[in-house]
Amino acid sequence: MEALALERKAEQNRELRERLLQLKKERNAIILAHYYQRDEIQEVADFRGDSFLLAQKAAATDADVIVFCGVHFMGESAKILAPNKTVLVPDERAGCPMADMVNPVGLRELKAKHPNAKVVTYINSSADVKAETDICCTSSNAIKVVNSVDADEIIWCPDKNLGHYVSKFTDKKMIIWEGYCNTHDMLTVKDVVEMRAKYPNAQFVVHPECRPEVVEMADYVGSTTGILKYCKESDCKEFIVGTEDGTGYQLRLDSPDKTFHFASKFLVCPNMKVNNLKKVVRALETMQPEIYVPEDVADKARLSLERMLQVK
Repeated sequence: MEALALERKAEQNRELRERLLQLKKERNAIILAHYYQRDEIQEVADFRGDSFLLAQKAAATDADVIVFCGVHFMGESAKILAPNKTVLVPDERAGCPMADMVNPVGLRELKAKHPNAKVVTYINSSADVKAETDICCTSSNAIKVVNSVDADEIIWCPDKNLGHYVSKFTDKKMIIWEGYCNTHDMLTVKDVVEMRAKYPNAQFVVHPECRPEVVEMADYVGSTTGILKYCKESDCKEFIVGTEDGTGYQLRLDSPDKTFHFASKFLVCPNMKVNNLKKVVRALETMQPEIYVPEDVADKARLSLERMLQVK
């Protein structure tokens, strides 16, 4: 019975992939997928990547339609960088709790208290917050961005864990917002201790969105892309992975001869996983849900994103 169900699922996916290819051609569309998406979406994506790479691809594409398989703020960023494109998301309910932890009113109040500070905002934020920001960053370029800013004080939002990590690599005073990633923040020292006891030959690689005490335990700390690169190039054959479990797709693809253990069964972002292949196809069939960003907000937010893309 289970084998029959799997066979039916495989057949449905084959049909959906064929329909997707047809729709992409008809719409002149590309599929951008974050590394945290389901395997079935990453398999059909034109580009897989972290927030930074996908922002670059959105800004540079000559496609008419971008289907952004991630969470809502990522679709907004794509629309801001490519205002003349149609940007679709498979499911508009795919939000980001961390992005919701900062709002423009609160940020303006903090800016008023620190008038000499520049605002560096993690890309995991709404368009309204980006519009109040001097420059955005991703986890892969956060340290470079902070050190590139011409100010001695930095207002950092919304991720306190990433902000704490970045603060160790700059002389600037950082005023850190109290947000966090629900998924990464779940990983505890106890989890890592137990996994290291179970897999003593494995290296522990971790995303800086995790808690500082967890990050301190790592053999390697880096963005999703950094973790992928490190694991691919390392001589080590076994890893304990401290980031969202969707990265397993690319890790296994890059290094089929290596073994990956996720540090906790809770390293799953439910918002990322709300998307599936059927919803991607439906989005292109109906051209919905479409992302809209008010022009006045987009114009301000675009400056902060373009400044991020210019940092080398």
